[in-house]
Amino acid sequence: MANSDIKSKYFAADGDAADADSICQSQTPASGGEQNLTINGANASGGVATFTAARKVTITSAGTDDGRTFTVVGTDVHGDAQTESIAGPDTAAVTTTAYFKTVTQVTVDDDTDGAITVGMSADALEVIFAGRMRLRGLYIVNSGTAGSVSVRDGSATGTANVTLGTVADATVISDVEMRDNGIMFENGGYVAYTQTGPGFTSITGFYA
Repeated sequence: MANSDIKSKYFAADGDAADADSICQSQTPASGGEQNLTINGANASGGVATFTAARKVTITSAGTDDGRTFTVVGTDVHGDAQTESIAGPDTAAVTTTAYFKTVTQVTVDDDTDGAITVGMSADALEVIFAGRMRLRGLYIVNSGTAGSVSVRDGSATGTANVTLGTVADATVISDVEMRDNGIMFENGGYVAYTQTGPGFTSITGFYA
């Protein structure tokens, strides 16, 4: 890949396990009306929770809180502002649709029935490039678990234009060059994976 216009993006697999209270440790809002939860979990510093890769957010309740609405505020995988509101759980957990790189605020619309924790799921998201691009190659450092890597068009749920298998050997490198001018991604190239079995240690994507 001698073309001087080719750029690269490196990212390591997020090794942090899903954690039910990594954003907000157990608390029971009881002041009436809309309230902020305290962001004080293991991923928090100065009232902001930050993740290695963008992660989905989980809200867990010990009570019947499916009548409550929780709002998560932070930034997305690009660092842009993002907000999602989600119905609360009933003695279980609920998970956002959006992936958050940071969480700066979590609110609930009224008192909760049970103790609440807020954390991150195993779902992770990285972006190679957010705009129109041609994927020219992938340099994948495999992990100890076989899996697959998909690069999707435009979002975590977009069309998987490229899917490659990985091998269960952390000493093996997969250096894949796309033929001709590469593979077009009209809306950017995104890699969504689960922390429990990403199938890779790191990825470098080459694009133009």
